[in-house]
Amino acid sequence: MASIDCVVDTNPMAAEISSVSNHIKGTTTAVVAMQAAVVLAEEKAANHVCDNVNKGFYTLIRSQISQKIAKLQSEVDSHLMQLNAQRKQLMAIKSRMGRDYNMISRRYLKLFNGLNQNLKQRIFDLDKPTIDFAVHEVERVSNRTRYLTATVPVSQVESLAISQKIVASNVKYRGAKVINSMSRFLSDMSEQKKLTDRILLRTDRDADLPLSIPVIIYECNFDGLGGKNLDVVVGKEQLSQQARSAVKNAVNQVIEDIRWQSNPGIDNEVKSEFSKYLSRSNSSQRVKEMAGKLFADHIFQTIQNGEV
Repeated sequence: MASIDCVVDTNPMAAEISSVSNHIKGTTTAVVAMQAAVVLAEEKAANHVCDNVNKGFYTLIRSQISQKIAKLQSEVDSHLMQLNAQRKQLMAIKSRMGRDYNMISRRYLKLFNGLNQNLKQRIFDLDKPTIDFAVHEVERVSNRTRYLTATVPVSQVESLAISQKIVASNVKYRGAKVINSMSRFLSDMSEQKKLTDRILLRTDRDADLPLSIPVIIYECNFDGLGGKNLDVVVGKEQLSQQARSAVKNAVNQVIEDIRWQSNPGIDNEVKSEFSKYLSRSNSSQRVKEMAGKLFADHIFQTIQNGEV
């Protein structure tokens, strides 16, 4: 087989390979720079995400706390308004009770002063001579030395003895009249007492008799905050103001211990009285119908044993 010897120049090839090597080195440098940039960008993105997550978490927690604060603040404000309303009502009740007490005190003071004056005048008129003697004459006799300080007794012994006997006799005479008048007064008082005892009825006969008085205890809302008020109504028939006040005070003392029971039906007499009041009312037909509906739908409660 024939062989051919030829000379090939490898310098261009080596130059190209050197150029490729330089490009590979540049690519490697670019890849390293890109990797560093990617790592830095990922780190910035991770920090940005963490900051946003933390900010959102804190914002959420702050929003929840603010909502709870606003809710509790509204509850506190509502309770405060209710307490202020109750305070105003209590102050109004206190002032009204003070005015009522002062008015009743002045009324009874005037009444008792008038009674004292009338009784004093009547006692004075029962036996006027005795009262005049006890009130006027005794004081005048007791103070005669003061009234007669300027009188100088100048007389003889005989006339002085006679004048003393006359004065003593006059005093004895007036004393006898006073004693007789007091005896007649006491005798008349005794006769009058016996006559009064025969005429008047004894009060202790009816002292232990029971008396049943019907009362109504109702509960109502006096404001829009749900506050409730209990009140007691006592009939005015055959009862004085003092008796009604005593019944109200007795019921208010035991009102917390009363046990109630619901009645399925309304008494016919109560229905009849309510119908009479409703027919006599001057309200409109709509108001009457609403009142009748509320009366029919309401459930009445009575005391279990029926007595307080």
